[in-house]
Amino acid sequence: QVQLVESGGGLVQPGGSLRLSCAASGSIIDIYDMDWYRQAPGKQRELVAGITRGGSTNYADSVKGRFTISRDNAKNMVYLQMVTLKPEDTAVYYCNAHFLSLGAWGQGTQVTVSS
Repeated sequence: QVQLVESGGGLVQPGGSLRLSCAASGSIIDIYDMDWYRQAPGKQRELVAGITRGGSTNYADSVKGRFTISRDNAKNMVYLQMVTLKPEDTAVYYCNAHFLSLGAWGQGTQVTVSS
């Protein structure tokens, strides 16, 4: 079973950038579709971006053009590059891996966008 650990969160000013990383262990990620979710206080967890085993990507409308998801199977890593950050991007960001009945979540990393 794959285990996931996110990193790269922090405090950034509006308009700034961050790069989140998701390190996988316990299994290679080649077979998994990988997603980034986020959950803001008082809100439901929402899908931000996803990348399939084959490399196809999809994004929430709210982040299109600003966020880029990528994966490096050789390093067992998934990334989320975020630019032009807005206060409404403030949330805990979670990495998710899924394949058929297999799946895993990371513990999350806090992103705070504030001046």
